Amino acid sequence: MYRYDEFDAAFVRSRTAQFRDQVARRLAGEISEEQFRPLRLHNGLYLQLHAYMLRVAIPYGVLSARQLEQLARIARKHDRGYGHFTTRTNIQFHWARLEETPDVLDLLADVDMHAIQTSGNCIRNTTTDPYAGVAIDEIEDPRVWAEIIRQWSTVHPEFLFLPRKFKIAITGAAEDRAAILYHDIGMRIVKGKGGETGFAIYVGGGQGRTPYVAEELRSFLPKEQLLSYLEAIMRVYNLHGRRDNLYKSRIKVLVKALGIEEFRRQVEEEWSKIDHVSIDLPQEEYDRIAAYFAPLPLVPGPITDAGVEKRRREDASFDSWVRNNVLPHRVAGHVIVNILLKEPGKVPGDATADQMEAVAALARAYGHDEIRVTYQQNLVLPNVALVDLVKVYDGLVAAGVAVGNYELITDIISCPGLDYCNLANARSIPVALEIAKRFADQSVAEDIGRLRLNVSGCINACGHHHSGNIGILGVDKKGTEHYQITLGGSPGDDAEVGTILGPSFPAEAVPDAIETIVATYRAHRREGEVFLATYRRIGQAPFKEALYGAPNSGASSRKQLQEA
Repeated sequence: MYRYDEFDAAFVRSRTAQFRDQVARRLAGEISEEQFRPLRLHNGLYLQLHAYMLRVAIPYGVLSARQLEQLARIARKHDRGYGHFTTRTNIQFHWARLEETPDVLDLLADVDMHAIQTSGNCIRNTTTDPYAGVAIDEIEDPRVWAEIIRQWSTVHPEFLFLPRKFKIAITGAAEDRAAILYHDIGMRIVKGKGGETGFAIYVGGGQGRTPYVAEELRSFLPKEQLLSYLEAIMRVYNLHGRRDNLYKSRIKVLVKALGIEEFRRQVEEEWSKIDHVSIDLPQEEYDRIAAYFAPLPLVPGPITDAGVEKRRREDASFDSWVRNNVLPHRVAGHVIVNILLKEPGKVPGDATADQMEAVAALARAYGHDEIRVTYQQNLVLPNVALVDLVKVYDGLVAAGVAVGNYELITDIISCPGLDYCNLANARSIPVALEIAKRFADQSVAEDIGRLRLNVSGCINACGHHHSGNIGILGVDKKGTEHYQITLGGSPGDDAEVGTILGPSFPAEAVPDAIETIVATYRAHRREGEVFLATYRRIGQAPFKEALYGAPNSGASSRKQLQEA
């Protein structure tokens, strides 16, 4: 895990001191809210419906136990006892008090954390595979390059005032677990013809009002040239990106307007002008950063454990949790543990201070002091010895975060919606909670199988509804909250934007509609076929007919669900 050097620490402390002065002037009335707005946004402080919200950066989703414990202290002392993990792998505190925010930033600095560039038209937190460094299908650990990009992009003078916010994701594995094709720039570590590693570069992906899947810009880029190539992409975007129209300001719109061939030509031309020596990383600096991510000295062990197998036979809940939440590790005798912040009746992505402290304690005792945050709003212990799995599970049960529904229908991604956000058209949380309640029976959820269901409260798509196998979008329909349903989205290697199914539904009808969709899938699926595969095989028609072609479809679908 990367540790801040003297420059990082001094920089973060100086920014915190500056912000303390800015807050004091705002509280004293010396500067207006309009004047204060850009200052607070540069430090991750938003003004939402009911209070200020502070968004804290978690670079590439990696936390130490000490850092998670500090977040718990902040939640308990300076918020309402919880934090909300986001689809950018950050954490938000939704009830921040303005006068206390400088103290919070100081507490963050104490553990090498900050809120810089978590808002504003700049390069945001780079995200990556939550299993980086431990996945069995990994070519190379992408966290090294995510850290390099963090250092390159933080307060980069040319890219602090971009046409719009900018998001980068990187994966180093055969399976894309970072949704790179939904990013402004997506990168995959690949092997070249001679066996050397480099990057496939994708550009122009994104969700929001105009969702696009990224297009390939380069099939192979030598990794030592990455920063200068990123610089060329950013220069072309910064020069041509629309600043006169908020809805046409993202790089995805520019790529579509120019076409990928012309965009590629301009990037290559700009790249040819760049002094690579002054931008690209020297090998010795790469080696210095890479040393922080050296594999742990884990001792290989047996791939089965008598204690784990005995508990699985005796405890159905534990057995279900292992089947769904525990994944293979690249070192035999170890596993990856997914911790879902999706307990029935709980807001997706929320974790209480007590839960954060409990997970931190488990990470310290059994997980080599490391926690990961995923864009699916969950946590991961990436390095757990199989012999410790029962103890980890019991600790999670005590903390109330032991639900075994990883990538099942109740593992819902949801933005805060109209309960908090002043951009939202509709509430997301109540809809997500009601759907989770409908499918709370674990045997039903497991029978349905892998299914991504995402909820957004507005077209900005913070809940990633476009990429959900089932996506739900809150819309304002003549002053009332309605919800549009999309089907067929996917965030992975087969990335696809979901297609609108038909007219929207009022909030109370959404759970019935989801039951109807699920019942239709179960009626048409083939053995071993997941929802997305069935949808792609049979198309929209059966789902539309079930939802819109017959009266009382919700009631009939519930009967089908019970009988299936």
